[in-house]
Amino acid sequence: MPSRQPLTIRVPATSANLGPGYDCLGLAVNLWLEVRVEEAEQYSFTYEGEGHLPDNRHNLTNYGFTAAFRELGLTPPEVAFHVKNPIPLARGLGSSSAALVAGAVAADVLSGGRLGADGVFQLCARAEGHPDNVAPAVYGGFTVSAQENGAYLTRSLPLPDDWHFLFAVPDLELTTVAARKVVPEQFSLEDVITTASHAALWPLAVATADTELLEVASRDVLHQPYRESLLPGFREAVAAARSAGAWSVFLSGAGPTIGTVCSADALPAVKEALAPYGRVLDLAGAAGFEVSGLPAAP
Repeated sequence: MPSRQPLTIRVPATSANLGPGYDCLGLAVNLWLEVRVEEAEQYSFTYEGEGHLPDNRHNLTNYGFTAAFRELGLTPPEVAFHVKNPIPLARGLGSSSAALVAGAVAADVLSGGRLGADGVFQLCARAEGHPDNVAPAVYGGFTVSAQENGAYLTRSLPLPDDWHFLFAVPDLELTTVAARKVVPEQFSLEDVITTASHAALWPLAVATADTELLEVASRDVLHQPYRESLLPGFREAVAAARSAGAWSVFLSGAGPTIGTVCSADALPAVKEALAPYGRVLDLAGAAGFEVSGLPAAP
């Protein structure tokens, strides 16, 4: 590696789908995974924060790291990882994407930046099988992504500064695999049209800061109605948050977390409405990944 100086990667938590934007819409929020990596005689992995991960090579940070080196045709070096993670695991806030991106970014920096941000995005989106969480983890803000010709296309918009994001995180864990199993493989033409029209309102709402669009933009008929059976209290919490003044209420990713967008004035009432469902996180929009301790130029 070019330098023995420790490298620190910070990657934001993300919320995906946002209602009807299944596998294509996402946003980054200011809850940050931090990974410190340095050259070592032998591999090691230490972890602190949400949940528990074993101290071996079987983790997504190392997966992203080794996958990036292999993408470049290089042998991954031995490194020591130390991870601090405040992002709840298996809750729909992009913990897996953050870990993958952190590892891939570390590999990219230590190999001289040969992948670049788009290379990291493409690699991690392929690994996840969908780009909706990876895109905001890499680029920040609000992202729209699509798959085309075996690759992924994405663009990012900055989130309005006066939008507040509240996330109610229950104790229940829900894996993406389990959540996908309850979603049907075929839909009516009416549901497809509804989904396309609602999802199309999201980028318009973000670009113009038009909060009047958000209530319809976040209503979904494609996956949320089917996942409700896995989420005790979900329907009641959504109704309560809307009644309390939230502009937008949606299942965050595959769930079980509920995401909302609201004004500063509505924050107290929406927090109170969400509290019975789970721990409420008050977050702002965020930029994409950050790197410090860059290796010195040769």
